[in-house]
This record gives sequence, structure tokens and C-alpha cells, in this order.
Amino acid sequence: MGRAHEVRKAAMAKTAAAKTKVYSKFGKEILIAAKGGVPDPEMNLILRRVIERAKKAQVPADIIKRAIDRAKSGTSEDYSAQTYEAFGPGAATLIIECLTDNVNRTVSDVRSALTKNQCKMGVTGSVSHGYDYVSIVSCKGVSEDQVLEVLLMADLNIKSVESVDDEVEIYGEATDLYNIKTALEEAYPDIQIGTEELSYVPINEEYTSLEGDD
Repeated sequence: MGRAHEVRKAAMAKTAAAKTKVYSKFGKEILIAAKGGVPDPEMNLILRRVIERAKKAQVPADIIKRAIDRAKSGTSEDYSAQTYEAFGPGAATLIIECLTDNVNRTVSDVRSALTKNQCKMGVTGSVSHGYDYVSIVSCKGVSEDQVLEVLLMADLNIKSVESVDDEVEIYGEATDLYNIKTALEEAYPDIQIGTEELSYVPINEEYTSLEGDD
């Protein structure tokens, strides 16, 4: 079969590993959302939103169903969200988000990974003070002016709206992610929503370029 087969096999293994990580992450998020309320997406808005994101990430329906079933069974399995801040290579800064069922183990693993790569754990606020935590939504099929009009009518506090290539990107308050999406979909049912995520954006738009070993 030769080298071509080996290359293809390695690529498939890498893809499978990446998918497994995504599936595991969403499985935990769905479990947390289902346990935090009614394990029914029709009655639990947070759960419904997580499932929508999972489907967009092509998470199989079977994995979504299993996570909800675990919540219904009253499993003692539980996860908490933890955020760590660190100083990386070449003056880069890191914000590391984790879902864990063992905080002590996770902070030890994160600290060990940082130390092995000549990075340093920071205290709370040492890195995040330089970032805004915002909702980011991108869409196609409407103009920048149309988006602005809809969001103003919905009385949403939007940080910026800009056209990038053939998409319109919206940056808003972190608490308004789904309000932005809902307002746009109600005004334009045929709109194509691309990105819908919460993310950290540098306040001064200062970026660090890493080269070589960094």
C-alpha cells in the first residue's frame, strides 16, 4: 500500500482524535446544562442552545442523546468550569478554559504543562484584564446597515458591527449571544448564521507574533 496509505491513515487518525475531543467537550456541556435544569431541550433554553452548537459542530445525535440520558438517570458525574491565566512564550498571554470533575488534578496538569514549556501560571486577573469577554456572531445574506437596524430595534448593546469579505461580524455583550442570534433570525428567517461564540478579544488589539521554537 506504500507511503500514500500510511499518510492517509495518519491523517484519518488525527481527524478522529480531534473529533473525539469535540464530542467529549460537548457531551460534558450537555450533561451540565441538562443537570442544571430540566433534561428536556424544549423546556431548558440553556440545554437547547448547547445542543444547537453541538449540531453545528457535527456532534452525532447519539452522543447528544447519551449525555441527556445520563442526566436523566441522576448520575453523580459532575463538572465545573475553571479558567486559568498564564504567560506564554514570546510575551504571549494565555487564558485556559477547562471543564473538570477534579479541580486539584486539573490545576496540577495545567501547571505542569506550562512549566514543561517554559510558561508561567498567573494569578486571577493578571491576563484577563487586557481582554474583553464578548459574544461574536457572523452572518450572511444581509447588509451591515440591515444588521445594525435590527439590533438597535432589539435594544441590544452592540460593541461593533463590520463587514468582512461576504460576512457581517457582530461583537456584543457576552450575555447577549443568543439575543443577537434570535433578533437576526426573527427579522430575516433566511439569514445564514456562521460564527456564534463567546471569546476573549484584546482591548488594545495588540497581538504577539510567535516564531521558531515559540
